Amino acid sequence: MALRDCKVVILCGGQGTRLKEETEFRPKPMVEVGGRPLLWHIMKIHAHQGCDQFVLALGFKGHVIRDFFLNYRRQTADLTIRYGHGDRADTVRLHTPSDIAGWQVTLAETGELTNTGGRIFRLRDYLRDGTFLMTYGDGVADVDLEALLAHHRASGRLATVTGLQAQSRFGVLETDGQGGVERFREKPLLDSWISGGFFVLEPQVLEYLSEDCVFEQEPLRRLAEEGQLSVHQHSGFWKSIDTYREYLEINRMWDSGDRPWALWET
Repeated sequence: MALRDCKVVILCGGQGTRLKEETEFRPKPMVEVGGRPLLWHIMKIHAHQGCDQFVLALGFKGHVIRDFFLNYRRQTADLTIRYGHGDRADTVRLHTPSDIAGWQVTLAETGELTNTGGRIFRLRDYLRDGTFLMTYGDGVADVDLEALLAHHRASGRLATVTGLQAQSRFGVLETDGQGGVERFREKPLLDSWISGGFFVLEPQVLEYLSEDCVFEQEPLRRLAEEGQLSVHQHSGFWKSIDTYREYLEINRMWDSGDRPWALWET
């Protein structure tokens, strides 16, 4: 299956409790970056690389996402309204070309409090026909999806996760053992790797899931123990928006023109 044929699952149901300033009235994927929802940015990353079949797992305030896509063209395009009279209906003419032309977006309700694995499990009827991509609705990256899929194919395994080299939260002191500091390193990269989302999954992974499991716990543990999980190491840009500080930071990046995840602009 070619990359363009892979469906893209995006988990959009979390409550975003650490971003309460922005998520009181909308789900976290709808928090705006540069005037567009974070979800739009994630979808543009995929669509720019040929993946335009999306399956969105809705949950907390899912109606906001439904309304966004149902009304997208009329909310974003220049338009002319001609109001009818008598038995003539109003007409609307859209002038601006769509920036999501050709996208197929499936909106699937997966429960307000359902865990991540349970959300994927509830999408199973949409995902049985081949390899699919999966990521979270709160992170952006300049991941090369073609390289990710090629790595997955070469591994011969059921699941591949994009891995990021972990970075220390603190500056590290290297001491001489006598109270002196020989070297100071500000938040260095560590030897371990962390999950950055952006998975490639085979339909058989659905057999590892249950109605309300946490995908990052038992399913991924089992896949790893059975030798069915590989990692594609990503050294480029990646950012998760979990807190208000991170929300402000990514908007500052956008406003300054420093947008490494905006592959569609290159």
